[in-house]
Amino acid sequence: MRNGIAGAATAMFLVGTLAGVSGLIGSYPVYGGQAVRYLAAAVVLLVITRALGLRFVRLTRRETLYLGGLTLLGLVIFNVCVVESTRASGPALVGTVLGTVPLALALAGGRPAPRLLVGASVVVAGATLATGLGSGNPTGLLWALGALVGEVSFSMLAIPLLPKLGAIRVSAYSTALAVPMLAVIGLVKEGTAMFRVPSVAETLGFSYLAVVVTVGAFFLWYTSLPRLGPGLAGLFAGLIPVGAIVTGLLLGIATPSAYDLAGAGLVIAGILVGLTARRSPGAVPVPG
Repeated sequence: MRNGIAGAATAMFLVGTLAGVSGLIGSYPVYGGQAVRYLAAAVVLLVITRALGLRFVRLTRRETLYLGGLTLLGLVIFNVCVVESTRASGPALVGTVLGTVPLALALAGGRPAPRLLVGASVVVAGATLATGLGSGNPTGLLWALGALVGEVSFSMLAIPLLPKLGAIRVSAYSTALAVPMLAVIGLVKEGTAMFRVPSVAETLGFSYLAVVVTVGAFFLWYTSLPRLGPGLAGLFAGLIPVGAIVTGLLLGIATPSAYDLAGAGLVIAGILVGLTARRSPGAVPVPG
């Protein structure tokens, strides 16, 4: 279980670093950039799959639907909703809504223990405080709720696949499948301008997002999720804004406020409370 805790915490912290690194690719076409990110990640994951001798696994019709839903909702729709919500209302609203992921996963994972609910609620409060409530509008809120559905789907739809495929193949198959989906959306939204040769800084940014935030964080999360169950693992989603705060401080692009630090403290306190709950019955066995 300790490995699961360390993996889930590291995965969500790494996802939080995306906010700071995204400044390097801010001028690159959004959807083209996402397609490039997942293409690079898919290539790395498929190379790892081949190196480990993991053979292609034929999926049943139901498993194919799970994988398609995971990719469409958890990767593609999630990214579209985050982008459009940010454009409509700024990053604060979508960050606040996504701060409810721990509570949503605790509820989606079955009947959560009372301490797990309390811990998840404290994490949500801390993530909301660290993100900042900000101001929004109905359009931005609808997009943000869509992002929340995508984030929950990213975990819940993977659970039936992990015992058969394992973390590497779930990550590889979903990222590879996301590339053509994002390319189609990019062509509709941005036309042929969705792709261009990236600058050196953009190349470094995409490399980090592909290798660390996608390959590394996906593998760690999908390895930890079966060990902890969605309710307990979901607590660590509160570390996303903490990762953003630390990255901003290290890169010298933002100094954390008292609200940021107080929110980070609440997140950690909520995780500690949640960890005292009994292990979630929603946990699934780790594949051999």
